[in-house]
Amino acid sequence: MTTLISPSVARLILVYLLALGAVRGLAQDRLKGMLGYQRYERMSRERTNAVKFGTVSVIWKDEGKVFEYQKEGKRYRYDIDSGTSTILTNTSAKAATDRTNNRPVRASAPARGRQHTSALSPDGRYKTIYRDRNLWLSETNGTNEIAVTRDGSEKPRIKYGTANWVYGEELYQSTAMWWSSNSQKIGFYRFDESRVPDFYLQLDQTKLMSKMDIEPYMKAGGTNPVVDIWIYDVQSSNTVHVDVRDGKPFDDDVLGHYIYGVSWSQDSKELLFHRTNRRQNIMEFCAADADTGKCRVIIREEWLPSWVANSPRMRFLKDGKRFISASERSGWNNLYLYDLSGELLATLTDHRFEVDSVVHVNEDARLVYYMARSGDNPLKLQLHCVRLDGTRDQRLTNPAYHHTVDMAPDGMHFIDVAQTHDIPPVTRLMNAQGNPVAELAWSDLTKFKRLEMRPVELITFKAADRETDLHGLLHFPSRFNPSKKYPLLVSVYAGPDSEGVRETFAMPSGLTEYGFLVASFDSRSVTGHGKYLLDSVYLKLGQAEIDDQAAGVKSLWDRRYVDRKRVGIYGTSYGGTASALCLMRYPDVFRAACASSPVTDFRNYDTIYTELYMWLPQENKEGYDDAALMSHIKDLKGRLMLYYGTADNNVHPNNAMQLIRALQRAGKSFE
Repeated sequence: MTTLISPSVARLILVYLLALGAVRGLAQDRLKGMLGYQRYERMSRERTNAVKFGTVSVIWKDEGKVFEYQKEGKRYRYDIDSGTSTILTNTSAKAATDRTNNRPVRASAPARGRQHTSALSPDGRYKTIYRDRNLWLSETNGTNEIAVTRDGSEKPRIKYGTANWVYGEELYQSTAMWWSSNSQKIGFYRFDESRVPDFYLQLDQTKLMSKMDIEPYMKAGGTNPVVDIWIYDVQSSNTVHVDVRDGKPFDDDVLGHYIYGVSWSQDSKELLFHRTNRRQNIMEFCAADADTGKCRVIIREEWLPSWVANSPRMRFLKDGKRFISASERSGWNNLYLYDLSGELLATLTDHRFEVDSVVHVNEDARLVYYMARSGDNPLKLQLHCVRLDGTRDQRLTNPAYHHTVDMAPDGMHFIDVAQTHDIPPVTRLMNAQGNPVAELAWSDLTKFKRLEMRPVELITFKAADRETDLHGLLHFPSRFNPSKKYPLLVSVYAGPDSEGVRETFAMPSGLTEYGFLVASFDSRSVTGHGKYLLDSVYLKLGQAEIDDQAAGVKSLWDRRYVDRKRVGIYGTSYGGTASALCLMRYPDVFRAACASSPVTDFRNYDTIYTELYMWLPQENKEGYDDAALMSHIKDLKGRLMLYYGTADNNVHPNNAMQLIRALQRAGKSFE
C-alpha cells in the first residue's frame, strides 16, 4: 500500500533505503534527484581515508618480550628489552597455523543457531560425528566406526550430539559433544523435541519451485524440548545418564530446564554445566560425576526482581580447580574467586560500577587484570589490577579515554589503544604498572579538517524518568551551518543489555551529507549501568526504552538548528520494533520511521530470549499486549516503511505479516 507523501518525508524514506543497506538499484533513480545527492556521492569517496587511524594490533612473540605489528603497509618487530623497532623484510601472508595473541587460528564457526557436527578427541585418536540424528564414534581416519546411540529418530523427534536452533541462537551453544581432557569420555546432548511444534519457513521464493525449512521452534509461552546430557566411556562402551534435574521428572518450571555452557574439569572427573529454571531468575553452575552422573551445585545465583545473567563470564586458573566468576548479585557486575568445591575464596572486586571482563591473570605475581567501566563516564572502559585475595585494586589507565587492551603473555606489558568519540585512537606500549613505554601509532586528522568534517558530539540527557543520566551521539554534516534548520534521523536498537553509544572514535554518518543530523541515544535498557537500571524494562519491553528515545530527541529541541517537525527513526530487529513503536507512541516527536525486521509481537519470538525479560504471555498478558505494535496502530500518524526477510529464521516473516494485516484492516497507509 502506498500513498502520496510530502517531499520532506520522501527524503527521509528514500535515505532509509540507503541507510539500511537496500539494493542501490531499487531507489537509485529517485536518490539522484534528492537534494544533497551529489555532495553525498563526492564525500563518500573522500571520507574513506579522511582519518589516518592510529590503531594497530600486535602478535606477541617470545612470551611477551617481542611483538610484531603492521603499520602503513610495513611490518615491524619491536624488541621490548632494547626498545628498538625494526622493519621486517618478509611480509608474506602468515600461515593458518600462526598464533595471534597466543591462540591458534580456529576452525570456522557453524551456521547461525547450529552446532559443530564433529569433535576430535584431545589426543587426536578419536572423532565423534553427528549423523542421522545419532552420535557416531570412529578412529580419526574413519575406521572402526560404531553407533554410540541408535534411537535418534524423526518421529518421535529425538536427536543426539546436536541441539535445538534456539539453543544456538540465545545460549550461544555452538557445541553439543564434549571430550574429556584425557580423551576417555565424551559428553553429548540428547534433545527430545517431540512436543515442540514445527515452524515452517519458505525458502527460494525467487525460484520456480520453493522449498521448506522446518525447525522445531519454541515460541514464548510454548513447549520447550526435554534436554539431557549423556556420557560415553570409550574403553568400556558404557553410557551414563547425567542427572541434570536431580531426579525430578521434566517440567517446564523445575530447575534444570535450560542446560548449557558444558565443559570438563581439568582432571576429567566431572562434567561442568550451567542450568536455569524457565523463568531464568535462578542459575546454577553444576558438576556431574563422570562415572555415576550424579550432580552437585557449585554456585547458585538468584535475582528474584527480574533475571539472572544466564552465561556469566568464567576463567579457570592453572590448577583447574580455582576459577574467577562474574556475578551481578550486588546489583553491579563484579568478580569472585571460587574453587570447584563451591567455596568462595575471595571477593575480588566490590565496585558500584560494572566490571566488564578479565583480560589476564598473572598467577606468579598473584594479580588479576580486568576491564571495568570506571572512566569519567560509564562508556569508557579502563584496565584495573587487583591481587588474587581482592586487595590493592588500582586503575592503570587514564579515565578520560576509552581503552582497548591486549596484555602480553608474561603479564609484564600491554598494548593500549586509547580514544574517545571525538579523539581518534593512539596506540601505546605500556608496562604492567600503566606507565607508557613507547608510542606505536597515532591518528592524523589533517584531511578530516580540510574536508570541514565536524567531530561527533557526545550529549548527556535525562531519561524519561527525569532522574537517570543517559548519553547520545549527534552527527553533523560537513560545512555545518548552525543558522540553518536540519531534519534529524535517529538510529536505534535499544534492546535489553545493548549499547547504542560508545566512546570509540566515530566518523560522522555519511547520511549527514544529504542534509541531515543523525543521532543515537541510549535507553534505560543500556548495558553497563548496573542491574537495577536494567530491571526497569522487566515485564514491560517497549515502554521505558521507547520513552527514553523520545526524551533524547526532546533534549535537542532547544537547539535552533534542529527541525523538530522533521524527525525520522530507523533500526533493525529490536531496533525495528523500537522504530515503529516510537512513531506510534510519540507522534508529536517522530514523523517517519523505517522498521527493518521488527518483532511486532513478542509472542512470535523464542522462549529463551523473550521470557528472560517478559516471562510467560499467559501470566503477563498486559505486558505482551502493550509491547505489540498492533496495539498502537490507532495512534499511527506519521509515515511507516517496513522491511522484512522472507527467509528470516530468527525474526520470522509472520511478524511483518501480522502488522501488515492489522494496518490494512485499520485503513492505515504504509510503505
